[in-house]
Amino acid sequence: MNNQNCKVGAVTPITGLSQAATILEIMHQNFMEKAASVAAKENQLDEFFKRKAQNIKKILESL
Repeated sequence: MNNQNCKVGAVTPITGLSQAATILEIMHQNFMEKAASVAAKENQLDEFFKRKAQNIKKILESL
C-alpha cells in the first residue's frame, strides 16, 4: 500500500482573470446576503460577513 499525502485546505488556482472576477463577484454577493440575513440577530456575525465582503471588493477593484 502506498502512502498518499495531501495538503489540508489545498485549493485549485483560478486560471483566468475573467473567471476570477466572476467567482469573486459571486462570493461578494453571498457575503453581503449573509450579512443582511443575520443583521438583526447577531451583530458580530454581521460584521464578520461585511468584512469578508469588503476584502473581496478590494481584490475585485485591484483586478
